[in-house]
Amino acid sequence: MRYAHTLGHQVYGFPDLKSVLARASPRRSGDELAGIAARTEQERMAARCVLAELPLGVFLNEAVIPYEDDEVTRLILDSHDSAAFASLAHMTVGDLRNWLLSGAADSARLAAVAGALTPEMVAAVSKLMRNQDLIRVGQKCRVVTAFRNTLGLEGRLAVRLQPNHPTDDERGIAAAVLDGLLYGCGDAVIGINPASDSLATQVSLLRMLDEFRQRYAIPTQTCILTHVTSTLRAIELGAPVDLVFQSIAGTEGANRAFGIDLALLGEARAAALSLERGTVGDHVMYFETGQGSALSSNAHHGVDQQTCEARAYAVARAFGPLLTNTVVGFIGPEYLYDGKQILRAGLEDHFCGKLLGLPMGCDVCYTNHAEADSDDMDSLLTLLGVAGINFIMGVPGADDIMLNYQSTSFHDALYLRRVLRLRCAPEFEDWLLRMEIIDAARQLRAGQGREPLLAHAAHLLGQP
Repeated sequence: MRYAHTLGHQVYGFPDLKSVLARASPRRSGDELAGIAARTEQERMAARCVLAELPLGVFLNEAVIPYEDDEVTRLILDSHDSAAFASLAHMTVGDLRNWLLSGAADSARLAAVAGALTPEMVAAVSKLMRNQDLIRVGQKCRVVTAFRNTLGLEGRLAVRLQPNHPTDDERGIAAAVLDGLLYGCGDAVIGINPASDSLATQVSLLRMLDEFRQRYAIPTQTCILTHVTSTLRAIELGAPVDLVFQSIAGTEGANRAFGIDLALLGEARAAALSLERGTVGDHVMYFETGQGSALSSNAHHGVDQQTCEARAYAVARAFGPLLTNTVVGFIGPEYLYDGKQILRAGLEDHFCGKLLGLPMGCDVCYTNHAEADSDDMDSLLTLLGVAGINFIMGVPGADDIMLNYQSTSFHDALYLRRVLRLRCAPEFEDWLLRMEIIDAARQLRAGQGREPLLAHAAHLLGQP
């Protein structure tokens, strides 16, 4: 065995690095489904003891997926910042944990070493951490991005307004957009998951959202969450594309299953940048990820799902996104069985993404056949707010009627902002003040400024 640890009178052996990582992971159904999870709690602890003593340099010399077989591995190793790594090179994974929790690792220092850390390193150290450790370090990481407003500033929490409709009905979408704006949501993005693959429908929705945004000078960005190739075609047709969306994963094979590769993402980013639609920044990419995506396409190479997820963040980091969103409970209980597993995964994802320098958001969600409920989501939502999440979802009634899953509502976003004294993006907040949607104390109000929005919504809804 390559790695071993004696616990009591039992010697636990592990053939390679990816086996150590898998068996050190907190229990989750996806790793058990893949047959790579620790068989006992004693074996899990032995793997963590091995992990704690591993020098960080091991992760540069032993790839969990071979360099020659996977373009994500090549991206990770070829883009590694060896100069920044020099200050960490003497550390073990356990040392890294201690340093991350120390006062020496402040926001500026963490940002400076982001390029020195590989996904496997941050996945490894997360496996040694309690939930409170993940929260504490995540809170210290600050990643700021911008397009028409500025996201990720300290003391701010943005919301993606998600006005999905099962038939892409523009009146239904307009009603949901209006509802969200009147609750102060929509500063991260107004983003629609289209029900239809029709390019004509998607272009029509883009134009409807852009007309609404321009009419009231709303300092936000809009997006249709369709495949990147559809967005490229929309750009060719002259559609008003702000952001390019794509689901991504942590292995070349899983990305191939999504119909993408790194070259295609680079082409899409260049196309979006050429439009020059941003006003305060030029971050034009929006990525979504989720633990279990590589396993679901049988492209995980025996790597645990949390490490695969962290590798997806290396893909995202390469393209400087405005938003990166872990859709933590969406894939289902086969991968994250219950509320406890979903909560842990959400904290891990935020921690790993932020350490790697990503603007992390989270869709705090679950499917109706998971062993989870809204109380579990309230707990994760609150903990992520404490941890400094950049943005969350705002779904009418928390129930997405197109995707058929449970997420967070406009009211949930309002709760989190109030209880943690968080505010929305500054440019968007100024707009809410001008429209008299909020008052000088940043509280919602029923003011005269709502009437133009209501009148326009009535027009969109075909009402007199």
